[in-house]
Amino acid sequence: MKKLTLPLKNGEAAELCAGENVLLSGVILTARDCAHKRLTELIQKGEKLPFELKNAIIYYAGPCPARPGLASGSCGPTTSARMDSFAPILLDLGLGGMIGKGEMSDEVRAAICKNGAVYFAAVGGAGALYGNAIKKSECIAFPDLLSEAVYRLEIENFPAVVAYDCRGGSIY
Repeated sequence: MKKLTLPLKNGEAAELCAGENVLLSGVILTARDCAHKRLTELIQKGEKLPFELKNAIIYYAGPCPARPGLASGSCGPTTSARMDSFAPILLDLGLGGMIGKGEMSDEVRAAICKNGAVYFAAVGGAGALYGNAIKKSECIAFPDLLSEAVYRLEIENFPAVVAYDCRGGSIY
């Protein structure tokens, strides 16, 4: 099992191969459909994004509220294909990769290759496990979206699989 620190540094995605099991630690951002729509609208208007996109990893998830003493509640992945229309734009602007559940479109796969990015698969139904890997959680954009807001998460030993690598490899 390969241990990775996020965000990935330039060129690190090129060392990953589809099918590799990884443990992710470091910083990721969450964003689901509504947040992606808002980000795209900001980009189309030429406005500044509320966070740095360069090399960031976006987890397609919405964390549940935390019980006392915990950083987060359950935080399982949502279906990644719902972000297909947004992902290429964000990848072209420097997004380092995504974490989600299930296949994405051929257009997204091409954008991953073009931009030297990576797509990690997380296991559906394992939200409690992923919630336990979250050590710190902070809402950084769109708080009115509640669980669909953008959160900055500090994670430790978050298990995933390299689903799409930057050379076109796929577990699907």
